[in-house]
Amino acid sequence: MNSIIVVPGPTMSPAAQIRLAPGQTLRFGREPLRRTGVGGGGGSGSGPHTLHVPHAGVSRSAGEITATATYWSLSNFSRSATYLVENPEGAGEHIKIAPGRLDAPVPFEFARLVLPAGSELLTLDVWAPRHDYADRDDPGERDGEPTALPFPLDRSSRYFLVLTALCEPRLRGAPHAPLPTVEQVVERLRPSWPAANRAAVQWNIDYLAVKLRLKPGPDTVDPGPRLVGKKETLVSLALRFDLVRETDLAALPAAPTGTAR
Repeated sequence: MNSIIVVPGPTMSPAAQIRLAPGQTLRFGREPLRRTGVGGGGGSGSGPHTLHVPHAGVSRSAGEITATATYWSLSNFSRSATYLVENPEGAGEHIKIAPGRLDAPVPFEFARLVLPAGSELLTLDVWAPRHDYADRDDPGERDGEPTALPFPLDRSSRYFLVLTALCEPRLRGAPHAPLPTVEQVVERLRPSWPAANRAAVQWNIDYLAVKLRLKPGPDTVDPGPRLVGKKETLVSLALRFDLVRETDLAALPAAPTGTAR
């Protein structure tokens, strides 16, 4: 059964999707070396798995993708170029594969491999649709005290709505988008929160900093160091640990007509 699907970028050959079964590999580069003893093939199912990347800035044998049952690994054969593997759905989540690194595991279900090629960036997509997850309804968890949540957030609360509004630009596909100002958050939430104002939104941001343990609570003697870049820190934490997800954007008021989404 195929577990990994490679979708070549423009100008790459073959142009068709390449399907890999567990244990199979795909070598890619300007003149990828052919491996013997590896069954299956590009789009046709015959011959070794190779992907031709016709660019002078790409190594002759640039790297290798290896499929397992539920994920894939990447080897970087380049002597100088670092490869980037992005999660297109992860609001900036990525891993770097250093030159010479072999069999680096890639955890993303949907991934984009970025190859630096001179002054250009070449990309190809890799899908790992057979990601497995444990059964959350584990009978063993029903006995005894429940496990404490690391970040207990009430998704129906106003502070969570403020956090969602702060995360919105990056969750909508712009991982490096500037965060909205407090005034912009006020305007964004006013249709569903008519009493919203700058002081109320700022209070919720300060409360989130305490609730997510970025700052000590008001009942502590030591106020701790001043938190610089509070919004940036909150959003980074929320997106890194999936505290706010793309599905949470549905709770925000509909964006005005003509507003970038």
